[in-house]
Order: sequence, then C-alpha cells, then structure tokens
Amino acid sequence: MKKIFLFIVLSFTISSSFAQKKKPISKSTSLSVFAKVDNLVAEIKNGIFQIRINENGTPKDVIEVKKIESIFTPTNLKFISFNASGILLYLLTWTESSQTKTNLKIEDTSVIYSNIYEIGSKKLVFSNKKVLSHIVEKVFLDKLKNASETQERKHSEGFEFKLNPDGSIIQKTKTQENKLVYDVAKMQYLISKKK
Repeated sequence: MKKIFLFIVLSFTISSSFAQKKKPISKSTSLSVFAKVDNLVAEIKNGIFQIRINENGTPKDVIEVKKIESIFTPTNLKFISFNASGILLYLLTWTESSQTKTNLKIEDTSVIYSNIYEIGSKKLVFSNKKVLSHIVEKVFLDKLKNASETQERKHSEGFEFKLNPDGSIIQKTKTQENKLVYDVAKMQYLISKKK
C-alpha cells in the first residue's frame, strides 16, 4: 500500500514539474506601436522612436524621430495627415513627462513636441517644442530653518503650437505671435509676411 501511495505522489510531482516549465521567449527586438495613419506607423524599434513607411502592407522605409535614452512613455500621441499649399504633410505630436524630486522640491515637467513631416522626401519640415514646469518648493523663512512655507509656481518655455485648417501654423507666447505658411519650393515653414 505504501508503494502505491508513494508511486502516486511521485507521479504527480513529476507531471507537475514538467507542466510548469516554460520555454524562454526570445527578445531580439523590442517593438511598440503608438499610432497609425494612412500607410505610416509611429513606433519604437530597437531604442529608436521612428515613423515606419509601409508599401502594400510591408515595411519600405523609416524616418527616425529621436533616439530613446531611457524609459519612453509618450502621452497624448496624435498622428494626422493634412494639406498645406497643395502638399500632403503629416503632423506627429506627443508629450513626455518627468518628475524631479528632492527633500525640499518637486518639479513636474511636461514637454510637448509637434513635428511635421513631408513623407515623399522623408524630411522634417517643421518642429516645435513647448516645456511646461510645475514646481512645489518648501522655502525657509529664517536662517535657523524654524519656519517655512510651501511655494508653488508654474513656468513655460517655447511656443504654443496650433495647426490651422488651411495648413498654416500659429506659434504663440504671451508677448509674440507668428503665423507660418508652407513653402513648397524650400520644403519648410516660413513666417508669413503681413500684407
């Protein structure tokens, strides 16, 4: 009886150890797809944030947007097509957020990127970067550091970006506003001259 019981326990142990073995998964390339429009895919592949150009469903070419140096988790990512001066262009926008924290200060930073590409020439024809910071800091009111208060402030650098329905762009700060239009011959956005 002991031999039968021992045999049953042993058979369950052996079968469960075989059932729990997993085959290792090969991770030779890392790929994360974020957005698609027409035949284009915004993705991360092998540490590069890129736009993959597909032709009949197969990859044909890529445009490198930026190299990824650390954890890259873009938010508010949008990829749209539009016409400017009769040319089809593509707008890729995304936000990167980070936090810096010390004993006395917490700084939350958001960087909003807006890139416009002309896919036929694989060219970046316009780029805009807006940095927003929100800082909460403990400030001491005396030299002995007995009394303190928490101060909060916001800071911004760069231009607000707006794409108009006609393909023109508005860049705006508190003190300045620029209107840019696409120049087909130069393949870039230029400041519109006021009439």
